[in-house]
Amino acid sequence: MKMGFGLVFLLVLSLGVFDVCEGKGKGYEEAVNCKRLECAPYEVVHSQKDYEIRSYTTSMWISTPPLNSSSYKDAVGRGFNILFAYIQGNNNQRAKIDMTAPVLVDIFPSTGPFCNSSFIMYFYVPTKYQNNPPLSAQAHQVKLPKHKYAAVRRFGGFMDDSNIPTQALALRRSLKGTPWETSISTKNRVLTYSVAGYNSPFEYENRVNEVIFWFDRP
Repeated sequence: MKMGFGLVFLLVLSLGVFDVCEGKGKGYEEAVNCKRLECAPYEVVHSQKDYEIRSYTTSMWISTPPLNSSSYKDAVGRGFNILFAYIQGNNNQRAKIDMTAPVLVDIFPSTGPFCNSSFIMYFYVPTKYQNNPPLSAQAHQVKLPKHKYAAVRRFGGFMDDSNIPTQALALRRSLKGTPWETSISTKNRVLTYSVAGYNSPFEYENRVNEVIFWFDRP
């Protein structure tokens, strides 16, 4: 397995609640790296030019504890070190586990100019270990997704503290006036979201990133 894979994200569950636009199963093309890495499974239940609605299969993931930082790069660097050590054998079975995609990161933005944001990073657990993932004191087992649906916007390049909020805002604007706008609305709360990355930081072409809003009801 290659070392140093960067970030990614994910989601999935039910269907049948939505009127499928442009056909069930249509949407973004499969990320190139999913042809050689095992990727978290999902189904597209609605697709538009600028976004798609997915339902992810409930699966086991391995997560970091919350990581507080003013920098996305700093937080994901620390988180990746924890999870990469886990798949390299820092677990109770001393098992070396294949890298998967995407790398998912929950982002809880700060509420003030001098406050740290909080980040949680996840690796998808391969099918071989889904029913019995190795244990670790540093990395924790968690079932995802915690919500039924995901609104997803895809973009390229390298994720950073400037383009992630811009892409999240673009997704929110794309959802304005749709059946999902109310479900994702935060009213007086800070909008939290996830990002998913499918590439190694050493891959400069055909990069696939996604920003994700999770929700339960249409």
